[in-house]
Amino acid sequence: MKKYNFISSARRTLKIESESISSISKQLDESFTSLCDKVITSKGKFVIMGVGKSGHIAQKISATLSSTGTPSIFIHPTEAAHGDMGLINKKDIVMLISNSGETDEIIDILNSLKRHAKEIVSLTSNNKSSIAKFADIKIELKSKKEACPLNLAPTTSTTNALAFGDALAIALLEAKGFTKNDFASSHPAGKLGKKLITQVQDLMHKGNSIPKVSQNTVLDKALLEITKKNLGITLVLDKLKVVGIFTDGDLRRCINNKIDIQKTKIKDVMTKSYKTISSKSLAVDAAKIMEKNKIFTLVVLDKRKYVGVISMHDLVEARIL
Repeated sequence: MKKYNFISSARRTLKIESESISSISKQLDESFTSLCDKVITSKGKFVIMGVGKSGHIAQKISATLSSTGTPSIFIHPTEAAHGDMGLINKKDIVMLISNSGETDEIIDILNSLKRHAKEIVSLTSNNKSSIAKFADIKIELKSKKEACPLNLAPTTSTTNALAFGDALAIALLEAKGFTKNDFASSHPAGKLGKKLITQVQDLMHKGNSIPKVSQNTVLDKALLEITKKNLGITLVLDKLKVVGIFTDGDLRRCINNKIDIQKTKIKDVMTKSYKTISSKSLAVDAAKIMEKNKIFTLVVLDKRKYVGVISMHDLVEARIL
């Protein structure tokens, strides 16, 4: 059997779908502006419905909207016909996704939706379809063909709807001035949320767990402190001021230079220039500093006073990286 060129097929599909997304950007008109204005001033929920592949797209759009500051839920039309219509009230906007605009499960509940919802929005490929005719706001997304060679499997049409949903969510996000902190509040358990809310002070070593020695400490005694605190570093102090640090790298240099660790004071071999970060900085920013400078620890300062040490291991353990 002749070997099939899978890559060629994939590229053809991606080309068709990318061209289609490009084309729908030119199809947006005042109906999109009207939709955004209605949603952003709404006192209720943004309910999204769809059946089959359109239903899967509707769920994704709803989830994206909810996580970016626009309260939204997905309701399956069949479930709405069997009781879930009670979730919709006169403050809510309902968007119906159907490529053909003739989905029976949606058409069957149109009159009930009209009674329950504040406004109906249609997202179809035909503004003259049954569903679009019933809508207060009509969004029409036309595609020349599906990526499926039979022109049957929903491919280009669902990609268009998905991209439209992202465009809607971001337009609303920008208009509302949605911030990183807002995003983090809706993702408290996720890795993204952790990156946006975890501060250095939440992870740093402080108090007696900070490795520190005076500048006149002999090197072999300083090594005991490094070993005891297990951070691969010690701060070097002149009274309460950090005048340098001593790391594993400094120790290797001492060994290479055959330094006498029982006679040499740490101030003579320490690194005087070191990187710092504020305790209230985001932990992800500490990671960026470490990665950029190819180091594994940072001194944490508040008002020029040392308050802790944070290491790359701390960030990995907290799943910041």
